Amino acid sequence: MPRQARIDAPGAIHHIICRGIERRRIFNDDTDRDHFVSRLGSVLLKTSTPCFAWALIPNHFHLLLRTGSVPIATVMERLLTGYASEFNRRHKRHGHLFQNRYKSILCQTDPYLLELVRYIHLNPIRAHLVTTMEELRGYRYCGHYRLLGCDTADWPITAEVLLRFDRSMEAAQGKYESYVAEGIAAGRRPELAGGGLVRSAGGWEKIIQARRYGEHLKSDERILGDSEFVEQVIGGADESFNDRCLCRANGVAVEKLAQIVAGLLEIDSAEVWKEGRKLASLQARYLMCHWAKEIGLTATAVGKKLMLSSSGASRAAQRGAELAVKKDWSLKELLRE
Repeated sequence: MPRQARIDAPGAIHHIICRGIERRRIFNDDTDRDHFVSRLGSVLLKTSTPCFAWALIPNHFHLLLRTGSVPIATVMERLLTGYASEFNRRHKRHGHLFQNRYKSILCQTDPYLLELVRYIHLNPIRAHLVTTMEELRGYRYCGHYRLLGCDTADWPITAEVLLRFDRSMEAAQGKYESYVAEGIAAGRRPELAGGGLVRSAGGWEKIIQARRYGEHLKSDERILGDSEFVEQVIGGADESFNDRCLCRANGVAVEKLAQIVAGLLEIDSAEVWKEGRKLASLQARYLMCHWAKEIGLTATAVGKKLMLSSSGASRAAQRGAELAVKKDWSLKELLRE
């Protein structure tokens, strides 16, 4: 069965779970963990990606992120590629470090945000890395440590989580810690990280209640939220799919896309394909890679025609996305003019 596409949108919240290949360790010691945390902080700051919760376990990690100025897929690519390269160099190994595809669950903010923060921050206890809440408070490789003010790093947006408990930071931290402690008794929560209908509905209790009243629940294994939220998210994904269909219906091939880009930048379409350091040439490559997906191709495929590597095409696509937002350029709207 083909893999389902990632779902993303500005402001979307994602619970990300990434495991080592064959469930092997991805953190061998504190040096590995420190490097990962440092790189994570750097990537989050550079991409303006808010982080609500995170926890490092020897063979996997959890993140709770909100899509910022760049797609979550781009954030994860920068994080995983850089960390894996350093890990392999340091430990004199070769090959893949992570499973081919990390799990990303798009989550409904209410009522799941705080549930997920608690679930993720209790992972070190469930994994027996620490045994008590007092030990968890001192575990440096979990966002719980930073939410309680034990670290002054500025990249987690602690205020947004804590302000849901109290306006006073001290009072909020106390209420937050009590809330986390209450979750220990619940044990593992498969509906927060499992698959299919149970996750989409928010647990078996809601499924049973819905069936009792003859309700049909819309579900999707990529989503954690109620039926209405699932429908809204899927509807947005369908709209994106329809936009790509519009491009195909208009006969948008790579050559036509190059003409559109050239017109926007006021250059000859032949200049789009030429290597160069002029601003217009660079911007043309950025837009070509960014809009590749909308014409049914990939940034990598268009990048090859532009003599770009896969990583170069990915970076170009991101810059193209930023340029399109800045200039308020929409390929869909351009096609309708």
